[in-house]
Amino acid sequence: MSSNIMLILLIIVAALFCGIIIAYVMLRKKMQNKDVMRIEQLRKGAEKKGFSMEVFYQKFYVKVLKTPFLKRYLLKIRRRIEINNLDDEFVTRQDSARIIFKSLCIIIPLTLVVIMITNQNILLMSIILIFELFIIDSFTDGMVDKLDNNLLTQQMDFFAAMRHSYHETNMVGEAIYSTAQDTESVEMSRQAEKIYEILNSQDPETELEKYYDIAPNNYIKEFAGISYLTQEFGDRKVDGTSLYLKNLENITQEMQIEILKRDKLNYTFQSLSIISILPMLLLEPLKNWAISNFSFTQDFYLGKQGLIVQVLIMMATFVCYILIRKLKDNGSVKKVQDEQNPWQAKVYANPIAKRIIDPFIPKQNTKEYRKLQKLLKDSASKLKTEWLYVNRISLAIAAFIIAMIFFIVLHKVQVNYIYTQPTSDYDLVGTLSENQENKAMETTLKHNAILDKMKGNRKATLEDVEDVMRRSKEYRDETDDEIESNAPKILDKLKIINAEYLHWFEVLMAIMFALIGYASPILLLKFQVRMRQMEMEDEVMQYQTIIMMLMRLERVDVEMILEWLARYSDIFRDPINKCLNNYEAGAWEALEEMKDDVTYQPFIRIIESLQTAVEKVPIIEAFDELDADREYYRDKRKESNDRLIKRKGMIGKAIGFSPMVLVFVGYLIVPLVLIGMTSMMSSFDSMSRMT
Repeated sequence: MSSNIMLILLIIVAALFCGIIIAYVMLRKKMQNKDVMRIEQLRKGAEKKGFSMEVFYQKFYVKVLKTPFLKRYLLKIRRRIEINNLDDEFVTRQDSARIIFKSLCIIIPLTLVVIMITNQNILLMSIILIFELFIIDSFTDGMVDKLDNNLLTQQMDFFAAMRHSYHETNMVGEAIYSTAQDTESVEMSRQAEKIYEILNSQDPETELEKYYDIAPNNYIKEFAGISYLTQEFGDRKVDGTSLYLKNLENITQEMQIEILKRDKLNYTFQSLSIISILPMLLLEPLKNWAISNFSFTQDFYLGKQGLIVQVLIMMATFVCYILIRKLKDNGSVKKVQDEQNPWQAKVYANPIAKRIIDPFIPKQNTKEYRKLQKLLKDSASKLKTEWLYVNRISLAIAAFIIAMIFFIVLHKVQVNYIYTQPTSDYDLVGTLSENQENKAMETTLKHNAILDKMKGNRKATLEDVEDVMRRSKEYRDETDDEIESNAPKILDKLKIINAEYLHWFEVLMAIMFALIGYASPILLLKFQVRMRQMEMEDEVMQYQTIIMMLMRLERVDVEMILEWLARYSDIFRDPINKCLNNYEAGAWEALEEMKDDVTYQPFIRIIESLQTAVEKVPIIEAFDELDADREYYRDKRKESNDRLIKRKGMIGKAIGFSPMVLVFVGYLIVPLVLIGMTSMMSSFDSMSRMT
């Protein structure tokens, strides 16, 4: 029985072994199949050997997203980049992570340099390190601007290829699709495919309105709008040329002017931000150089006067840096802001804060409230009135607290200087030798012992000081001449120490700084209004180009032109929207009211031409001068841009070099001259008394 069982087991094992061999042979033959081998080769070819930056950026994105402080910057950059990438999550993450990574590669070495230079001045180090946040914000803006400028360049190449495709197909949608498939510009290809989907959707007009909200720039909006109108109403020949291609040429020329404008602005301002910041890093080296070569200046640089000048220079640098950023801003990147629930809204939602803020806000329908609303509109600010006053009150409170802390620190710095600096008659030029410095420090320690005993006695006289000195162990064995020579020095130090407390006028100055902080958001808005006024001519000339594209299309009326102008407007958006809202009640009256709302004469001429077109005069005749003088207006716009850039450049250079001038004149030259002259005069007086 057992032998039979053993035989059966052996047969089963042999059968299993044969089955394994057969399966192996069959699997091997299958693996040698051409398709399987090709897939395996493709898989191996797609594998990254070694280090991959794309994989690194994806992993880095995940890490930064978990880092509390960096997460805010990452999401801010992401909101602006995803406009160009149209839901391409991989590219959006990669571009966002790349910008953050490059920013960190700059900010970390810069932080180490700042710490090395200012390690003996904690206040200066802290302010510069905080200021680096603004630097990194400017740097990230520049890199996002670069992405937007690259998209503009891609658009120009796309439109050039689009002309050939349209000649072949004579169909707008097919030309856009074929060009999008052939182009190597990934970002523009995405936008073109999106426009193609819109044109072939069931409700292209509604989808187009949605696309206008997420389009990265006005030129893609114009291209999408003109493509829709051409597909909807058909193309026509004007002077033997396709009207659609002629409009593409107009958009291309607009982009060429814009690219040149941005290039010139970037060239003009490329180093001004760095120049405005650089003086902050020179404060400590200049101070050390002046003290080491002119020892008579250490009372200024190591005392509270030097600290005051340092802080004033840093405040001026901060203001200049902000103004340069506002001045350089060319609107190249669509700013995506959190307008639903920013920190101002969270503060105002607090019942206690709301109760404090509401009395400061002007009442509705008052003259002050209307002026404030006009200022917000003219500056294109996204702030609500409540948010603006949260900013104003927050800055006022912060300015008052910082000023009070600064004055307290200022007194401590001066007292500390009195207690720690060697006491000796310095030479006018040069420094003390080691032996002289040791003796001077011994004298300071003796003085400190007397100062500790008499500190707080504001009515002390020279006789009181001498009496305390004779009774102290430090001067018990000194001669009367030694006591009489040191007593005036101790009395002078005592007066300085007793005077170092918080004075009433310092509280008044803190209140003044608070008022400046309270007014600064309004002043910044007024500065933005001034900068926008400089851009008025450029915007009106863009209106002229839009009208030139629309006036030859069929079924185009004044209302449609106003809708297009409102879509691409910035400075005159509110008057145009108001006119559109009132248009149904009376076209002429609505245009007349808009004419009363604006004061810029070239825009008023456009409104008057629109009024002419309302009175049954064809639009093409109402704006015939635009077509006749097209070259003139184009050259005029180029000249206007050149003048605008030149004007901005002059203002920017004046602002950007101001901190450098303040450092070398206010922190180095003037103190050296004034203190040197004072020291020379006191030396001459001493010599004359001796003779």
